[in-house]
Amino acid sequence: MAGGIKVAVSLTVGPGPWGSGPGRSRAVQLLLVLSCCWFCGSAGFDVNVIMLQESQVNDMTTSTQFCYRNVLSPKWHDVWTRIQIRVNSSKLVRVTQVDNEEKLKELEQFSIWNFFSSFLKEKLNDTYVNVGLYSTKTCLKVEIIEKDTKYSVIVIRRFDPKLLLIFLLGLILFFCGDLLSRSQIFYYSAGVSVGILASLLIIIFILSKFMPKKSTIYVILVGGWSFSLYLIQLVFKNLQEIWRCYWQYLLSYIFTVGFMSFAVCYKYGPLENERNINLLTWTLQLLGLGFMYSSIQIPHIGLGIIVIALCTKNLEYPVQWLYITYRKMCKAREKPFPPRLLTEEEYRIQGEVETRKALEELRAFCHSPECSTWKTISRIQSPKRFADFVEGSFHLTPNEVSVHEQEYGLGSIIALDEEASSEEESHSPSPTVTQNNSLT
Repeated sequence: MAGGIKVAVSLTVGPGPWGSGPGRSRAVQLLLVLSCCWFCGSAGFDVNVIMLQESQVNDMTTSTQFCYRNVLSPKWHDVWTRIQIRVNSSKLVRVTQVDNEEKLKELEQFSIWNFFSSFLKEKLNDTYVNVGLYSTKTCLKVEIIEKDTKYSVIVIRRFDPKLLLIFLLGLILFFCGDLLSRSQIFYYSAGVSVGILASLLIIIFILSKFMPKKSTIYVILVGGWSFSLYLIQLVFKNLQEIWRCYWQYLLSYIFTVGFMSFAVCYKYGPLENERNINLLTWTLQLLGLGFMYSSIQIPHIGLGIIVIALCTKNLEYPVQWLYITYRKMCKAREKPFPPRLLTEEEYRIQGEVETRKALEELRAFCHSPECSTWKTISRIQSPKRFADFVEGSFHLTPNEVSVHEQEYGLGSIIALDEEASSEEESHSPSPTVTQNNSLT
């Protein structure tokens, strides 16, 4: 332990209040050892920390603590810039990342949590520790597992093309989500990909349908999901090594699971229900927004891009709302004007157009299956005339046309003018009679 203190424990437990037996004696010995370790770990010590500089390689052979201080403030062109601390070793090492030197001191002190977490941490010979652009300080501890281990630590600041690809993928999912959700190619490719990548999760989900609904089963299911996610993460981290050593098994797994996934997708077929298509569209769009935000290293720029994407996608709605608001404001400022009346010629033309349109709609309705023919014929006086009208004949007889012209046409206008002139002549006195009266 730290401080150079060595503890030797030799206990002899006999009969007494603790009882006798090897089980009780081992438990007491373990408690005493843990208490001694805690006492040794809580003793004062100094942590030797090496400050890291960008692009500077630090070669080490012993367990060491490192810290990196970020002094550069991010600019707008650093949206796809990544800062990483790379630890490359000849043998397996354990890397623990913390926030500052105080947390490094806590790692040197003994605690039950640190004791058990040390067994769960991965041991790798090539580790990348991501550092945020707004992080002021990042510290890490490198522990060697075997002797004669050499490792190097370097800080890298560079443009990451993976972030740009993730951003472009998010743009495609957001703006083309409605098209992708209706595409059969996307349906089958996405189904096969999900089946290959998450086969363990799918198996656990299917098994959960056949298990009894008890509290212990839920604990097993949660543990199975967590273990499956851990295995998927572990496979992705060691994919290159797995491909190099076990490429035959990997190809067999891809072809087998891919074929089974394609068969399941083919059995159920693409989505046809409009609600299911809308749900898939919204899911793809939300996933695209998440990809865009996670790929941009400056948070406020990421939020701004998401707002711009939402406004661009639904540009017609705010533009339409602004146009309606502008029209309402203009109408509120303008003085109300009386509506313009139609002239006699406009009134006649509008009547002819609307009458012709209504007659065509009536013919179309009579030809449609919605019209009950026998019921309609039983209510009219001349079925033959109605049948001729439906077949395209004129809706008025020549006699009706002549009567209409006499009442409302040019003849009626001339008759009205003649009647008005005759009335004027009857009311006006005769000039001869007036002259005779004047002579008398």
